[in-house]
Amino acid sequence: MAKQHGFYFDADRCVLCRACEVACKAVNNIELGTKWIRVVEIWDGVYPNINRAFLALVCMHCGKPSCIEACLTRAISKRAIDGIVVVDREKCTGSQGCRECFSACPYGVPQFGEDGIMQMCDSCAGMNREPACTACCPTEALKFGVLEELLEMAKEKGARRMGGPTEPSVIVVGELPVDSSVTCS
Repeated sequence: MAKQHGFYFDADRCVLCRACEVACKAVNNIELGTKWIRVVEIWDGVYPNINRAFLALVCMHCGKPSCIEACLTRAISKRAIDGIVVVDREKCTGSQGCRECFSACPYGVPQFGEDGIMQMCDSCAGMNREPACTACCPTEALKFGVLEELLEMAKEKGARRMGGPTEPSVIVVGELPVDSSVTCS
């Protein structure tokens, strides 16, 4: 495989404007109720010491994607050129109730539209352009690129690559109060 690509998320810069969500929906013509990227709020602490942070949840394009192993029809694959995880919607049997990929993904990334077929972020790979979500981020909290290069850029900020058994290709800057299913290491 060529160099693994991934996302860089700076929790200290995110202001919950949701521009990434809107751009993704517009560029990919995603139906209402389905989100390929979603910014979630994470609350931690006990009053009066409460913390609030944001995390952009998008396909993690994992090094060891559990969704691929779970897919009975082999509709999900990892591109050799950049490590992007993609779904062949023609092969997916989600409309028949399968949805094993959703159960296998520890991040709840696979989405199912009205047709029942799985869909998810492919980092705008089919468009040969920077992902819409990163291109429109007004605070530059979200970036996409070669994982090694993103790690180098993030070192000076004390960033970490998200940990976990699936080896997500996501680098997080800032403190996030997250549980063991979304650990940072």
